[in-house]
Amino acid sequence: MPQIVKPDYLIRVHDHIGAIARETWDALLALQDRPTPFMRHAYLQALQDSGSACEATGWTLRVISLWDDESLVGACPLYLKTHSRGEYVFDWAWAEAYERHGLPYYPKAVVASPFTPVPGSKLLAINHQVRCELLSRVVAWCNSQGLPSLHILFADEADLAVCQQLGLQRRDQVQFHWRNQGWRDFDDFLGSLSQDKRKKIRQERRKVRDAGVRFRAVHGAGIAPADWELVERCYRQTYWEHGNAPYLQPGFFDGMRQDMAAHWLVFVAQMGEQPLGMSLIGLQPDPLGRPQVAYGRYWGALSRVDCLHFEACYYQPIEWCIAHGVQRFEGGAQGEHKIARALLPAATASAHWLAHPEFAQAVARFLQRERQGIEGYREALESHNPLKRT
Repeated sequence: MPQIVKPDYLIRVHDHIGAIARETWDALLALQDRPTPFMRHAYLQALQDSGSACEATGWTLRVISLWDDESLVGACPLYLKTHSRGEYVFDWAWAEAYERHGLPYYPKAVVASPFTPVPGSKLLAINHQVRCELLSRVVAWCNSQGLPSLHILFADEADLAVCQQLGLQRRDQVQFHWRNQGWRDFDDFLGSLSQDKRKKIRQERRKVRDAGVRFRAVHGAGIAPADWELVERCYRQTYWEHGNAPYLQPGFFDGMRQDMAAHWLVFVAQMGEQPLGMSLIGLQPDPLGRPQVAYGRYWGALSRVDCLHFEACYYQPIEWCIAHGVQRFEGGAQGEHKIARALLPAATASAHWLAHPEFAQAVARFLQRERQGIEGYREALESHNPLKRT
């Protein structure tokens, strides 16, 4: 692997994000090609301080940073993982192969935002050269700690470029994103869809209205404490209904309310004055502070209403995005059903380094085969594009 030697950069490794000032971290994040709210200092700190992503849950944080004198020039959150849950880039087969050969796969190193499969900048740096230096130092640190692997999840193109330059292996995936084509309103958007999809969406929305459900959208400081309580309650109930313990602890939502409310939008579903469900949407502003990208994150309902999920998670956010000029709505990982709602296939990628040379070669062969399958999968998905051909 090529090494980029820059001895005048000082590397620091901390076990808490609070070791770096919030303003310093967020200023570096703002310089990146694809910043997201989920790499902000307050987001990572809330995950750690709430006990959501910490050593007890298998997410031991190591904040790796590069400094030029007292100026922060590069940084990333690296987690030592004792499992592969909460990543959404599935490597269970790799772990099983290691186990069959009597080799440890855990702890592994993961550069990511925990529980958050959102593409964006992960290797924060002031330029390409420093990003190369940062990744080189991270790999060297992993080697020095005897870690078997490093995984940079849902990276942006700038990250992937340095990963390729330093010999990491790329792994492609598919998500589903909605892109604003300048529609005037939701009806204008519907008019761009094929007749069968347009009819189906209208039927689904009518079922929710006929059930007596109405929505209100609350953003930023307008999200009341009772709304945050509803978010947490619905989030936890959804996880338990699917037989899983919820990742996020109550303190996390307190942190979002106190420190990051401006980056959140909540759609509250209610019958009369009684709330019955919600969807929580993250927002990334443009340099002028206007919402530019929306991210579907969590949803839940306290009672069953036919088609409520589609209304809360897709139609209400899309309608809001059109009204506010938001350019992209990322619906999250998995779910081919999103295509019928005009969330179309979008490529995402991660990068991987394995210390064991034979396993690295085996994974390279696997990824080559998988990449061919992903390409065919995307082509098949594109054939179901609901937008009218022009």
